[in-house]
Amino acid sequence: MKRFLLVISSTVFIFFAKAQKLDNTFKTVDFATTFGSSQASFAASYLHNWKLGKKQKFAVGVGVRLTSTFGRKLDYTTAGPAKLTRGTSTPFLVVFSEQKTQNWDTLTVQKPQTNALNFMVNFSYNFSTKLSGGLNIDLIGLTFGQKSSAVFVSNGVLKTEPVAKPSAFNLLLTGDNDLGTLNSEFFLKYSFNKRWALRGVYQFLFTEYTTTTLKQIAPDGTQVDRFRNKSNNIGLGVTYTL
Repeated sequence: MKRFLLVISSTVFIFFAKAQKLDNTFKTVDFATTFGSSQASFAASYLHNWKLGKKQKFAVGVGVRLTSTFGRKLDYTTAGPAKLTRGTSTPFLVVFSEQKTQNWDTLTVQKPQTNALNFMVNFSYNFSTKLSGGLNIDLIGLTFGQKSSAVFVSNGVLKTEPVAKPSAFNLLLTGDNDLGTLNSEFFLKYSFNKRWALRGVYQFLFTEYTTTTLKQIAPDGTQVDRFRNKSNNIGLGVTYTL
């Protein structure tokens, strides 16, 4: 885990150091909304971007994003550790490894609502003066939100969790190694002029709740109190270049 964090931080630092040498920088604010099964999200972000390459078609940005999510009776499954839920816990490889669904329990949160404030990175490429595309992802931050009652199902036994709460700490470690609530987007952006642009968004969103009275007891004795909802949502965003 420490090696992975070192690689991520070093990569961001190298991009930042190289980008600092460029004069062509730009800042953006963005507002996006997405919808999925029994849930919706709203995100507001600020990015400082640097154009890269000889033709400056590539851009990398760093910034902050506040993502608010809303839902009703959402199912959250065992959030980890990855050794319990996946075939491997190796960073990046964990995303493609087998799912150990036999070790999953379910927490159905009645009225989930989370607000995640995260540092983020953004990568984009200009196909033309009007059309660009890219991806962004949250790295680290904090979450606050609404506590809620929940229904906990473990080994077919149903119990009531009176107070489930959003997990407070967010950290990108890839796949089931991740902690907390993290937002990532793939997008296409059409620029109407130098200031305004419209984005089509495909969002992959992790939200996480922690139980306060009940815990899952895994076959190896691991006690689990974190449960995660993974959703694939679509939506639109509006970008303004400062």
